[in-house]
Amino acid sequence: MQSLITLILVLTPLFIGFAIPSHPKLTVMVDKGLSYLVFIILTLIGIELSQVDGLGSQIGEIALYVTALSVLTIGTGLFGLMAFDMIKPWHAKTCATKSQKPRVSVRGSLIQVICVVIGFGLGHVLPEILMPHANTMTALLMILIFLVGIGLKGSGITLKEVLLNRRGVEMSVIFTVSVLVGGLMFAAIFSDVSWSKGLALASGFGWYSLSAIVMTDAYGAIWGSVALFNDLIREFFALLFIPLVMRNYPSAAVGSGGATSLDFTLPIIQQSGSLTVVPLAISFGFLINIVAPVLMVLFSAF
Repeated sequence: MQSLITLILVLTPLFIGFAIPSHPKLTVMVDKGLSYLVFIILTLIGIELSQVDGLGSQIGEIALYVTALSVLTIGTGLFGLMAFDMIKPWHAKTCATKSQKPRVSVRGSLIQVICVVIGFGLGHVLPEILMPHANTMTALLMILIFLVGIGLKGSGITLKEVLLNRRGVEMSVIFTVSVLVGGLMFAAIFSDVSWSKGLALASGFGWYSLSAIVMTDAYGAIWGSVALFNDLIREFFALLFIPLVMRNYPSAAVGSGGATSLDFTLPIIQQSGSLTVVPLAISFGFLINIVAPVLMVLFSAF
């Protein structure tokens, strides 16, 4: 019953946001609001992490979990999509002019990590009365999903257009299955990780703000931080990986960022593969943004 309630709390704001008529000014406001909200969420995650007893003795274990999970989920996802590119080739027109050469920027990702660090520091100095309420994360989760729904509607693409992009749909299925296999491998390696937890952790697909909240609620701040840094590493990796393989493995390049293919990594996808690859990235990213919260909630319920 609790998992059903959580799923409703996740999906209802998404569909309400998607049902709101799009407007350019509203879309701009939502984009700015999402940026600020993500910073707030990451800071609160840092505060929760600071309240974990004996955290210092678990840092090495957390680093091991993050490293293994990142290698397995990113690796299996890329393997599946690169195999798809070889079996069913699809070539994007790459940019020829030097002025369009993609520039890698990790500034945004670094700021996100800094927010967690700031929150961690605040958690040690704030008095008990100023600590966030237990339901704060749930409320922020609903607001986040609601704004994402508005943003998806404001992208100008309909669900029909997404589903009619056959390669985008195929990519999303291959990526999802491949990454979940990585989650099962992660669970097989660590005896304290159940198959359902491995699948839940893998289901973030790069959506770090959402996965951190859901995993913290389900498994505690330690596993929430593992999910957070696993998905942030995917973001870092995608920024470096996309320009290198776009010519020969466009599906793998587009899919490397997972859910971020719809927003954060979309500019570098466009720069590396030109406008012809943008519809594919939007279709893939849209579907992953819909699938990720559903799978995380379902798997974490077991």
